[in-house]
Amino acid sequence: MAKLSLSRANRIVSQTLSEGSKRGFSPLAAAVFDAGGNIKAYQAQDGIAPGRFEVACGKARGCLFIGSGSRALDKQVSERPHFLASLTSVIPGGVVPVGGGVLIVSSRGETLGAIGVTGDTSDNDEICAVVGVEKAGYKAVTG
Repeated sequence: MAKLSLSRANRIVSQTLSEGSKRGFSPLAAAVFDAGGNIKAYQAQDGIAPGRFEVACGKARGCLFIGSGSRALDKQVSERPHFLASLTSVIPGGVVPVGGGVLIVSSRGETLGAIGVTGDTSDNDEICAVVGVEKAGYKAVTG
């Protein structure tokens, strides 16, 4: 089973934040978890709003627990609200069911982890997450 190294997790975060700066987005925070749900890397740009660590982690955790990008959880809010309520009650730290959470997948299709990005719109957060994952040599699954 492939593993997400600390150096690759840090590369994903740095590339994600760099993309946000390049595009002129609001300050971002990014959290990367490995497939076991352990946080591997986190950084927040200067000027980020309070509470963004929890939001970024909630987006990434949601991806890991459903096996897809957090955009899929966003769809569940209206289609299956009881399912989402159940998830938030059983997953330590909770989930954030909006775009900006992306699965990190190897070239062999193995889930290596997830990244959660927050600070701008959910769509812009997701754009940066995808770029960060791809620049580290992995596939990004948005849901």
